[in-house]
Order: sequence, then structure tokens, then C-alpha cells
Amino acid sequence: MTERARAGAGGRPGPGGGEPVRRTGREPVNPGLTADEVAARVARGEVNDVPVRSSRSTVDIVRANVFTRFNAIIGVLFAIILVIGPIQDGLFGFVIVANTGIGIVQELRAKKTLDKLAVIGEAKPAVRRDGVARPVPTSEVVLGDVIEFGPGDKVVVDGEVLESDGLEIDESLLTGEADPVVKKPGDAVMSGSFVAAGGGAFTATKVGRAAYAAQLAEEASRFTLVHSELRTGISRILKYVTWMMVPTAIGLIVSHLLTLGLPGDAAVRRMVAGIVPMIPEGLVLLTSVAFAVGVVRLGRKHCLVQELPAIEGLARVDVVCLDKTGTLTEGGMDVSALRPLGSAAAPEGREAGGDGAQERGGAAYLGQVLGALGAADPRPNASLQAIIDAYPAPDGWRVAGSLPFSSARKYSGAVLAGSDGARTTWLLGAPDVLLRSGDHRLTEVDDLNAQGLRVLLLARTARELDGPDLVGRDVQPAALVVLEQRLRREAPDTLRYFGEQGVATKIISGDNAVSVGAVAAKLGLPGGDAAVDARGLPAEREARAAALDETTVFGRVTPQEKRDMVGALQVRGHTVAMTGDGVNDVLALKDADIGVAMGAGAEATRAVAQIVLLDNSFATLPSVVAEGRRVIGNITRVATLFLTKTVYSVLLAILVACWQIPYPYLPRHLTLLSTLTIGVPAFFLALAPNTERARPHFVRRVMRYAIPSGLIVGVAAFATYLLARAYYSGPGALSAETSAATLTLFLAALWVLVIIARPYTWWRVVLVGAMAAAFLVVLVTPWLQHFFALRLVGTTMPWVAVAVAVVAAALLEAGWRWVARRFPA
Repeated sequence: MTERARAGAGGRPGPGGGEPVRRTGREPVNPGLTADEVAARVARGEVNDVPVRSSRSTVDIVRANVFTRFNAIIGVLFAIILVIGPIQDGLFGFVIVANTGIGIVQELRAKKTLDKLAVIGEAKPAVRRDGVARPVPTSEVVLGDVIEFGPGDKVVVDGEVLESDGLEIDESLLTGEADPVVKKPGDAVMSGSFVAAGGGAFTATKVGRAAYAAQLAEEASRFTLVHSELRTGISRILKYVTWMMVPTAIGLIVSHLLTLGLPGDAAVRRMVAGIVPMIPEGLVLLTSVAFAVGVVRLGRKHCLVQELPAIEGLARVDVVCLDKTGTLTEGGMDVSALRPLGSAAAPEGREAGGDGAQERGGAAYLGQVLGALGAADPRPNASLQAIIDAYPAPDGWRVAGSLPFSSARKYSGAVLAGSDGARTTWLLGAPDVLLRSGDHRLTEVDDLNAQGLRVLLLARTARELDGPDLVGRDVQPAALVVLEQRLRREAPDTLRYFGEQGVATKIISGDNAVSVGAVAAKLGLPGGDAAVDARGLPAEREARAAALDETTVFGRVTPQEKRDMVGALQVRGHTVAMTGDGVNDVLALKDADIGVAMGAGAEATRAVAQIVLLDNSFATLPSVVAEGRRVIGNITRVATLFLTKTVYSVLLAILVACWQIPYPYLPRHLTLLSTLTIGVPAFFLALAPNTERARPHFVRRVMRYAIPSGLIVGVAAFATYLLARAYYSGPGALSAETSAATLTLFLAALWVLVIIARPYTWWRVVLVGAMAAAFLVVLVTPWLQHFFALRLVGTTMPWVAVAVAVVAAALLEAGWRWVARRFPA
């Protein structure tokens, strides 16, 4: 990030005595392809046709929702019921069709949002054609194209360097090697790498799937289903359910056919009734729907979620690492002062000092130097742009050589020929890096940094730019360039939000630690006034991690150190989010649990981040955290509902087999109960607002309530069934027994919903009341009684069923309180 807002200058070396300084650099050596040549290559298929997608294709979405393990199982059971009838017992099949349709529609809606945002945020490389460089979509690059690139640009295809201005390529994402590689004309560059410093142009030698890192480039910006604790936990639960289903089905069918002697069709219906409610089929659907709705909601705030579980991941984050520039401050800056420092401030042959005229002459000369440095760079970053705005390009100056800025070096340099033809070598960068430790001028620098100002040192040197040990040796300080940074208005509220939510904030910046601390203090960040210079941190990882836990603000952090800091925090068990917009943030973004990039940042940062803030507003992050918490909290709630049903279904099947009695329910009964106590309520609860802080161990947190709840509900329903078998007799006894047991099961399951719906709001009360009213309508409406085979006989047994349900409700209340105390989350 910092190189996008720090001094960095570099001219393009010209032939002979150099070239005139101008904003656009010298004319390109190679004008690129002509329009006819491009058309010919397109016709031959020599196009970069790798499908870089922001979301899954429509076919993938349909396949993922339709062809699932449980859809296959339910489809087979549904087909069996269609054969043996009646259709009422196959209602569960229609519910699955509706659920699958809802899932497809919601994911397609999310895909539409993602694709639209991806077009907005897509970076377009500058391709030189007919002598003019213009932005072109990555997919339209053809073989032989000349592509210009600068700091932060990603190499989109393989190629050969054509022009180099101090070009340094970072290939760490491909090779793991952190140090940038200097590239000269003729050297190869690989897709997936990015420019760390300097600039130039290269010729595309391999495009499309022939490129070395085509798959990497595709995966970097694809809508993927990477690791998610929710998805992993649900998959584990479904695996266990699958293991239980087969022996349960065999036990039920054997029991009903051989022991009880029921007809084949009746035995199969009872077996299906025992198996279907074991499947938490809607849980997978609601998880996908909750994520998809989250994507759409965040999309409205111009937040591109490149990897779906990133919504969940950011909600679990307990440490957010921020760079100052571009995140807490705006990208633009203003030159507030130029402070000459001594004899180096004057042109050669003149000494500054003495009278005021000479001092002003020195300052004027320095302004020309700064103007020449700024105008020589065709890709100025934020701090250099501020210098360009303050100091226009002087006439008659030439650039004879340059050293581009890099985050590791923290300075840049250029060889300039003034209007009198004399050559001088200048450095522009961090004062505490260019000056030796203890230099008296650093006191003034510290005073300025303490005011939250950014300070650059302009210095002369007699050494060659490509020589070693430029820092501190033969450096003649000429002036301090004081830059004023613009704080983001939304930053204080965002930092306050994270503090209130228990998320620790760490500012890790390449800037001077005192300056960063001053900015943090202005924003009201606790601990901001105690900034630490990262160069003084212990090298041992555990000691460094301890220092990171205790400190909030760090300055003079190199790109590799940012990566190491993220790793050290992760080693201590933290879930880390990293925000950034510059090329020096790429390594840390890649290694963080969640990478968040600014839309206006370097292309490389957007490629490796899971979340891109297209409006460059740090204030969007709380929305992402809130959306993730909504998803996690609500899915945990509804998962308890679904798995309570699974537990009591398994228990009922076991009890029936042990007692050698018919299974009490038909598929239609459990479809009705599932719809009213789980399906419909879960859909609303999954999309409701929820600010509960995300917690780990999803499976454990769900099962600690689902198992006791399922056992209580299952035992209550079975107890009513046994009492009804003892009470009723005659030809219609089984139907009456089933109706009484269904009443208890509904009321007990409804009470689980009552508990899960807390804390109550008006719509939650209405939701629970509506479900109870719907069941009552079924019980009192004759044709619905017949359709669902539900008719309460007499008054004694129905009231017994209600009494058993009341006891179950009391046990549920006591059980939930005991679990909360005994097994805290």
C-alpha cells in the first residue's frame, strides 16, 4: 500500500545525453500491433480466452443444488411413494423440489450481482496498439500484444520484457520467493506475478491456457467455495446422518414385514416415514440461501465478495490489520512545506545561506528538482502526485537515469541534468532510512511526524544509483518535503465499531512509526500514541507475536515483515483480516485468513483478496462483519431445529424397533410437522437480523442443544403413542394413536421453536403463532383431517397428549438452561 502514497521517482533513461523531462515519458520503441494484426490473431484463436469468472456458472449452480446426496435419497423414496401411494405421503418430494428451486433462484440472483460488480472492479491492462496505449479487457489480449505495466500491475499473460525502467517483478505467488526479481529487456515474465517497482512493457508470448499461471489467474478472482466452518460442519453432520439411515431403514422394514406382518406397501410407507425426517435437507439449502442473500446485500454497498465464505470468515475475525495510507487516510496528499537544509539545497557552485535572496534561490532550485523528479515519472503515486501538483515541470531539464521506489528500499533516485547541463544524482525517500542514526536532522523529522505529517527527504549523492550502500554514506540532505495527509471521515466510527465488537485493530504501515502513531491518535484508536518501529521487533516468532499482542501501531514495516506479522498472530490462535491497496500488501493479504482490498488499489491486491471494497470505503467493513454474523448466528439457530428433528426421528425408529410395534407416523404427518415447526420458521429466522458475535465449534454448539432436545421430544411423542395404544382399541385404533402422538410431537417441537426464536420481536411472536394456528386449522377442517389422516378421537387422550407435551416443554426449558451452564459456548 505505502508505495502508492510514498515518494518514488524515476525517469526513463534516454539516448545520449538523456531526454527532456515530460509527463508521458519518451515515445515507445515498439508501437504494438495494428488493428489488422489483432483481427488476424483473433481469427486464429490466439486470444487470452481463460474464463476469469467472478461466480459459478449457471450450470454449476443448478448442478450443485439438484444433484446432491440427499436429493438422490429423497428422490428414490419419493418415487417409491408415487408407486405405492397415496400422493399425500409423497408431499416431502414436492417440498424438496420447492427448496431446490429457491436455492437455485437465490444463487442465480447472487451470481448476477457478483458478475455486475466484477465488471466494475475488473482491471484492464494497458495494451499498446497502433502506437497508442489503451485499457483492454484481459480476455481481449492477443498473442504478440505489447502490454505496459507499472507498480502494482499484475502480469496477465506470459511474455518477454521489451522495455524496462528499473523493473522489479515479484514472483512470490508463483515461486514462494519473497525478493523481487530485476527484469531487463529480453527477460521472461510469468502470468500471476506482479510489478513490485519500476515499469516498462512486455510482449505477450503465451496467452490463454498456454500461459504458465493461467489457472492461478483464474482462481484468484473466481467465486469459490473454500474452507468454511459452517459448510464443513454441516457436511460432517450429513455424513453421520447417512451412516445412520441405512441400518435404520433395514431395521424398520424388517420389523414391519417379518415381526408385525404388515402388508408390503404399508411397511414401506412406515419405513419412508421413519427415514425422511432424519434428513436435514433444508439445512444445506438455507445455508446457501443465507450466503447468497448476504452477497446481494453487500453488493448493494459495492462490496465484491470474491469467495463466498469470506462473509463468514470476516465475522470470525478477532484481529484486523490495517495499513494507514489508503485505508485510514485518503489516497491524496498535499505539500504543506519545503524546508531547505543546507548547502545541498543550492545549485552546484552556489552556497545557500547568507542573505535571504540566496535562501530563496536555494528553495527555488529545489522546487525545480522536485518538479523534474515528478514530471519524469509516467506513473506517479499519491505522494509524488502531490509534489507534481505543487511543483510544475521545469523547462530544459533532462533525466539520465533512475532508480524506482520500492517498499523494501523506501526511497527512489534519479540522475538529472539541469538547464545548465550539469548532472546531479538525487534521492527522495524516508529520512530515517536515508540518514544515519543519530543525525541531528531526525529531531526535526520526529517533531513533524508527531503532528501526523508525512516527511520525505530530498538529498544529493555522489554515488551511482545502482551502487551499494547509498543510505547514510555520501548523502547530502537538501530539504524536507512535508506532506499533509487527509484522514478518512468514516475511519473513527469504523475503528470504534471494531473496538466495541471485541476485534483488535493493528496498524502496520511502512511509514515512520511516530507519524503513524500520530494519525492513529487523531482517529481515537486506543494505544495509538505508543507506536513501535518494526525494525526493533524481536526476530524470534513467539517473542514477536507477544509484542504484536501488546502493541497497536507499528511503523517502518516492510512487505515481508507484514507477512510475518500476520503469520505470528495466526500462530497465537488469532483469526486475522488484512486490508490493503498496494503492492507491498500482497503477501500479507494472501496469507491472512481474510484479505480485503480497496477497489482503487493495485491489481495484484484485488487478485489475491477475498473481499474488494469497490467504493474504497473502509466504512463498508462493519457491514461485512454484520452480514457474516447474521449468517453464522442464524444458521446455528436453524441447524438446531433441523438436527433436533434428526435426533428424535432416529430415537423413534429405535424405540419402535425395540418395542416391536408399528411406526406411529406416515410420511404426510412428518411433512406437515416439519413444514410448520422447521421449514417455514427456519426460512425467516435464517434471514433475520442478528448481531450475535460469531463463535467457533459450530458442530459442538449445535449438537449440545439438538441432542437433549431431540431426546426429550422423541421420548414425549413415544410416551403418548404407548399411552394411546393402551387406551384405544378396534379397527381405527392405529389412526387415533397416530393422531394423539402427532399432537404431542407437534407441541413439543413447537416449543423448541419457541426457545430458538428468542429474543422475541413482534414478527417472531407472529411467526410462532401462525404455525400453531396453521396446525389447528388442519385439526378442525374436515377435508384437511382426511388429507393428512389426522383426527383426534375423544377428549381424554388428546388432553393427555397436551399434558405430555407440557411436561416436555418444561424439560426442554430446564435442559437448555442446564446445557448453557454445563457446556458454555
